[in-house]
Amino acid sequence: MSAKQRRVSLKSSTRTLLPGAHKIGPADAAEQIRLTVRVRRGSRPGEFPSDAELGSGLPAQRNYLTREEFGAKHGARAEDIAAIRTFAAENGLEIVSVEAARRTVMLSGTVEDFSKAFGAELHHYSFQGRTYRCRTGVLEIPAELESVIEGILGLDNRPQAQTHFRRRIRATAVDVSFTALQVAQAYNFPGGADGSGQAIAILELGGGYRVQDLTTYFSNIGLATPTVSAISVDGGSNSPTGSADGPDGEVELDIEVAGAIASGAKIGVYFAPNTDQGFIDALTTAVHDTNLRPSIVSISWGGPENSWTAQARNTLNSACQDAATMGVTVLVASGDQGATDGSANGALTVDFPSSSPYVIGCGGTKLSLTGKFIRSEQVWNELAQNEGATGGGVSEVFAIPAFQSSANVPAAPNAFRGRGVPDVAADADPASGYDVLVDGESTVIGGTSAVAPLWAGLLARINQLIGKPAGYLNPLLYSANVAATFHDITSGNNGGYAAGPRWDPCTGLGTPNGADLLAALKSS
Repeated sequence: MSAKQRRVSLKSSTRTLLPGAHKIGPADAAEQIRLTVRVRRGSRPGEFPSDAELGSGLPAQRNYLTREEFGAKHGARAEDIAAIRTFAAENGLEIVSVEAARRTVMLSGTVEDFSKAFGAELHHYSFQGRTYRCRTGVLEIPAELESVIEGILGLDNRPQAQTHFRRRIRATAVDVSFTALQVAQAYNFPGGADGSGQAIAILELGGGYRVQDLTTYFSNIGLATPTVSAISVDGGSNSPTGSADGPDGEVELDIEVAGAIASGAKIGVYFAPNTDQGFIDALTTAVHDTNLRPSIVSISWGGPENSWTAQARNTLNSACQDAATMGVTVLVASGDQGATDGSANGALTVDFPSSSPYVIGCGGTKLSLTGKFIRSEQVWNELAQNEGATGGGVSEVFAIPAFQSSANVPAAPNAFRGRGVPDVAADADPASGYDVLVDGESTVIGGTSAVAPLWAGLLARINQLIGKPAGYLNPLLYSANVAATFHDITSGNNGGYAAGPRWDPCTGLGTPNGADLLAALKSS
């Protein structure tokens, strides 16, 4: 492949300036960096299962691909890997690793080498007191690789996502808090199961957990500490900051909620840098992990759809679609800043990756109990108290999927007929938040960050009781008999949309009745 051959723009690679950032100067040409190159599936058109095939049948009736079978059927083609190797050699780049099942090639080189190889200009920008390497415009690749490369990630290391947890700022006389077990009891999670034999992957883009915190927390609620392992991705690590207000609050909330519901499950925490490269590499590492083999992935990080490049969105969405073929359910928090998702101009928008049609978007409610039972439940909206609100709305990127065709999803703000977010909900209001232990401090945390791991624990119990992973659940959730098991939330709004009967852009189908959901997933 000659360097003089025709070059083309990599589709969907356009990147804009980081809003509010200040340009410092050119990036260090000699800096060594690593890039992730994602390539197309090895299967030919028509060979990859359709959405209808992925979502058909009850969980017990489904036949999923093993990770090894996926790699053989749909992993990167040998000739595509060879083409990337040739391109790397011609441009003075080093091949660090090749993982065909993940469709991932990791390249190493200098900023100067990569800038020349992909026609990119890299500069340093300051943003919120930190400095990042950023690019603008499109990336260029040889025309011969146009159909091969799905995404090139890592040139730009700006922060991609934010946490979706809300620590209670100040308690009022009417505020309450619950353990995850109390919430599970209110939602009638099925008994006789603790997630044994299951594995849950939790993605984290910063912070960490302390083993002593977990030991103390689970002892306090009368449970053995689950088996938790920290898994490094792209140099990320379990690095507690010492502050419950920072990402440690996210990490320990996720582990403690999922672990309380499914104490018998193995929990893998995949730590990666907070970049689009780190996010996607963490997901693909978890989905294709042949050691832990998680059947559930819980994600409590995200950002507005338009804060992602199209290539990053498409690549992550494709990875979630891959997960469906292997029976892996992906759960994603829908955001904590209401219907605008914190957009600078106040426009209505949804959070990604909760807007991917291959994940279960998780919204939030405010829960009130009488004893062990639900007294009332409404949409979480504490915007007036600066304590957030559930994210939800309509995608301006992903078309409305078949499973939502009868859900009366409204048009997106740009009139696009898009995918509705969220799909499901659970308690998330800090005013009815979760009792957790973070960095040695007992505190109360809410946010849709709590909903994704809560549902992860529920599905771990369901998977154990069914004897097979639930996998790609979205089409089943919207089927009449399964949708009827939810507590329909009809009161409240998220600052842009109002709750109403059946599905709505605040709490989706509603909150679970776990035992009824299990029964519906077991019967036709």
